[in-house]
Amino acid sequence: MQQESLVEYGSRRVIITITAIFCALLEIVDTTIVNVALNEMKGNLGATLNEIAWVITAYAIGNVIIVPMTSWLAAQFGRRNYFAASIIIFTICSFLCGNASNIWELVLFRFLQGIGGGALLVTSQTIITESYPPEKRSMAQAIYGMGVIIGPTLGPPLGGFIVDNYSWPYIFYINIPIGIIATILTLQYVRSPKYAEKKSGRDVDWAGIGLLAVAVGSLQYVLERGQEEDWFANSTITMLAVVSVFSFFFFIWRELTTKNPIVELRVLGNGNLRVGTILSFILGFGLYGSTFIIPLYTQSILGWTAQQSGALMVPAAITTAFMMPLIGNMLQKGVKPQYLVAIGMLIFFLYSFWGYKVLTPDTGKDAFFWMLIFRGIGMGMLFIPITGLSLSTLKGQQIGQGAAFTGMMRQLGGSFGIALITTFMAHQNNVHRNDLLAHVQANDPAVQQRLHGMELSFIGKGLPPDVALQSAYKAMEGMIMKQVAVMSYMDVFLYIGIMFLICIPFVLMVKAKQNKPVDMSEAMH
Repeated sequence: MQQESLVEYGSRRVIITITAIFCALLEIVDTTIVNVALNEMKGNLGATLNEIAWVITAYAIGNVIIVPMTSWLAAQFGRRNYFAASIIIFTICSFLCGNASNIWELVLFRFLQGIGGGALLVTSQTIITESYPPEKRSMAQAIYGMGVIIGPTLGPPLGGFIVDNYSWPYIFYINIPIGIIATILTLQYVRSPKYAEKKSGRDVDWAGIGLLAVAVGSLQYVLERGQEEDWFANSTITMLAVVSVFSFFFFIWRELTTKNPIVELRVLGNGNLRVGTILSFILGFGLYGSTFIIPLYTQSILGWTAQQSGALMVPAAITTAFMMPLIGNMLQKGVKPQYLVAIGMLIFFLYSFWGYKVLTPDTGKDAFFWMLIFRGIGMGMLFIPITGLSLSTLKGQQIGQGAAFTGMMRQLGGSFGIALITTFMAHQNNVHRNDLLAHVQANDPAVQQRLHGMELSFIGKGLPPDVALQSAYKAMEGMIMKQVAVMSYMDVFLYIGIMFLICIPFVLMVKAKQNKPVDMSEAMH
């Protein structure tokens, strides 16, 4: 196989790069764009809160199931064909999601959309990287990284704008023209590497496919739904957690013993990739966790609209986009990726600690600006060096398999992050509520004075004295609960920051053999 057979030049490379970035963006934006439309969908489709949450869960399950298989599927069908088929599935399912007439139709089409979307992210990374010569591949990672980091940030403001000005089906319909153009450009310009001989139907690891789908599907369900279903007090969650553990055990055993595994686990024997998958998990935790927590805080505590909350994140996303080429350039000049990762984690700790200090029940918009710029710088310094570190000592087909592992771990890190954050906040709410109520005694003169002032205020608004007193108590309870929620958000920021700080010494201990560019020219998918 020719090493440079997939390198492109001039306008072909520009077109391939734009096509792949748009496909990656389509996939990532769709993970967050629906969040702001759930309320409207709920009313429109007559669904309960629990049912509508499945719109997010189903997409994530489809996504996580397909990502580890992308390497194998690309080898079976040819990368260009598989990539184009994924775009087509994603586009058709986007149309079907917009046309869904009931909640379970929407959930089914979201699951299928997730299956189509899973390939877009990992495969577009390899397509971009292989289109560039080895000396420019760090820059290729930077270009791809812009899409991955900016995508989750673009979702909420774009979704908020569409919901405010049009209606929820249009958050799916906007994918259709982009999907059609991307399909045509993929079939016209993207080339497939030569693969080893394809497997016949008899040689396909059907048992591995089944075990993987059950294992990650069950795990994703547990993570997405655990908090709402009260975790292991719920029999379904308990059963699926057990199923997931056993399925993973048998999946690992199967993949290590079968002749033609669906996922090549032996590639994890590479030390750099093992470290990289752990770091990708932590990156996903921080990226999706903070993208989840900030809009939640600004909307529920500060009363902002979805569009305002989303717009708050835009300067940080622009900062990350600005950082990516600089970091790619530093890596090309031989700067060790573990140093950049360590600095990125320190900056992310400072951002988290800043968040811990700045949150109040009425924080102003200006207080977030520089804090979020720090987040943008930190994310920019983490994504490309982690990818480079993970894949730096892999060769040929292993690179595609490694990219699939880091992609899946980033996704699972986000799911674990959101699940842990929601559980932790529910726990901290109880702790802080008990602490605050212990200090708010009904016979305390300061409390009595505050209640009396509020009661007089309500009487001044025309309420009778007994109703005014009840309203004063309710208002006091509301103030306490708001303060409790703010303290829980503060704790989340503090502990995420500490997690990143603890990782720094371990990152610095990694011995990376990364002074030359990562050669991805033989990647599998």
